[in-house]
Amino acid sequence: MSFNKFEDIVAWQKSRLLVVACYQVFRSLKDYSFKDQICRAAVSIMNNIAEGFERRGCKEFSHFLYISKSSCAEVQSMLYLAYDLKYIDEDTFNQLLDQATEISRMIFGLIRSLK
Repeated sequence: MSFNKFEDIVAWQKSRLLVVACYQVFRSLKDYSFKDQICRAAVSIMNNIAEGFERRGCKEFSHFLYISKSSCAEVQSMLYLAYDLKYIDEDTFNQLLDQATEISRMIFGLIRSLK
């Protein structure tokens, strides 16, 4: 692992952008439980990368990366629901889904590099 701090991890950097995007896109949504759930799941992606990195062990870092990847899948699933419920348009759906998919792949790459 060639990171000195979790902020150097590109997957963390990109997940941070996804969190901001989710908060902005769903800012005025009146379905508060939906908004809370998708935003919390997005935050969980970046926070689990950070927390796992700070554990300083490959096994523990890998465990937290799997949790982060699962949160990423939760965001992806909720984006489908947001689109189906017409909370977001197709362009926004595709943009956010592409971001989440890219992050998920990056996390998986990190997991593989730890083995």
